[in-house]
Amino acid sequence: MGIFDSLFRFFGIENNDIEDNYRRIWAIGDIQGCNNTFRELLNKIEFDATQDRLWIAGDLVNRGEGSLEVLEYLYKIKNRINIVLGNHDITLLAVHWGIKKSNQTLDPILQSPNRNQLLEWLRSQPFVHYDPKINYVMVHAGIPPAFDLGMALEYSKRLQQKLQSADAPRWLTKKMLGGVHTFGEKKKNRFAINAFTRMRFCDQEGNLDFDQKGAPNPKTYDSGFYPWFEVKNRKKLGAKVIFGHWSTLGYMENKDVICLDTGCVWQGKMTAKRIDIPDGEIVQVDCPEGAKPL
Repeated sequence: MGIFDSLFRFFGIENNDIEDNYRRIWAIGDIQGCNNTFRELLNKIEFDATQDRLWIAGDLVNRGEGSLEVLEYLYKIKNRINIVLGNHDITLLAVHWGIKKSNQTLDPILQSPNRNQLLEWLRSQPFVHYDPKINYVMVHAGIPPAFDLGMALEYSKRLQQKLQSADAPRWLTKKMLGGVHTFGEKKKNRFAINAFTRMRFCDQEGNLDFDQKGAPNPKTYDSGFYPWFEVKNRKKLGAKVIFGHWSTLGYMENKDVICLDTGCVWQGKMTAKRIDIPDGEIVQVDCPEGAKPL
């Protein structure tokens, strides 16, 4: 057994997908129910579910009118994709369990005869996905500065187990009572779920800030808030992070991270990045079906 097999067995992650060979692996940012644009992007990259693999950085649903269609298609090709859960996916599960109220874009999922099948599949998904072959790690919002890769995978596993437990509705109710900003002695799971699904800015001590939602600018830096991936003492991950969640940041890439949320749901673009080769191409399509920016 190799070192990565041991690592994945320790964290309870199946390694079958990693051992498979694919013609291409594409990563896509937030879909948020924009099904027509999503399918147009798949056509543009000539995605072939019999040969290719698809990574999706969370927020499959909500706000877009095609949320049900997105889930149905992804479920159909579930053996050829890797997804991580985003805040809007967690919202859908909260609606499913009566914790939050529904809306017109989630109602069709709740009314679908396939509701339970789709949402049981959704709740089984991780918060962090890592492939050592290509050395990419994917998360919806980010990996907090206090976490190394092993901690991120461990807390993803803990949250995934909680979300699949019989007590999941009560557990999730507690996790939605408010953000935990600091990784400390208590409420570590709540900190982790907030970091993985909601984080954008941190202070230089790695404390999360949920008030800043725009792009980094001189005002945020002067106030002591930095993008989570720019915190000076951030623990080394040894892998490049793919994330979404931050439409005002838009597409950006450096040696450590790639942001793939390009604001499709706000009539921006939907973006795909090929990640199985160095300097993989970037493909975008316009998203006219999105809502006008707030």
